[in-house]
Amino acid sequence: MDTKLVNSLYKKAVGYTVTEKTTEYSPEGEVIKRKVTSKHYPPDIEALKAYLELISSGEDYEKLSDEELESEKERLLKELEGMKSGSDQTERESEV
Repeated sequence: MDTKLVNSLYKKAVGYTVTEKTTEYSPEGEVIKRKVTSKHYPPDIEALKAYLELISSGEDYEKLSDEELESEKERLLKELEGMKSGSDQTERESEV
């Protein structure tokens, strides 16, 4: 499975914030204005559904007991944290 695809889908599923930098120049090439804004993209339920479908092992969750569901939830959360940590590391490496 393509890690970039999974990480992108996860990011869209949980929501994210990006920083946009804009610089305006005069006709002479001098900087007139610099603007830094943050834009938040909220969580996307369809992306979450697709993500869960993609990472699930094909189990029918309706048939699981409460204990089994809790165990599966913990497993998925650990997997998500591992992916998030890997994504953060990749982003830091690309900034260097």
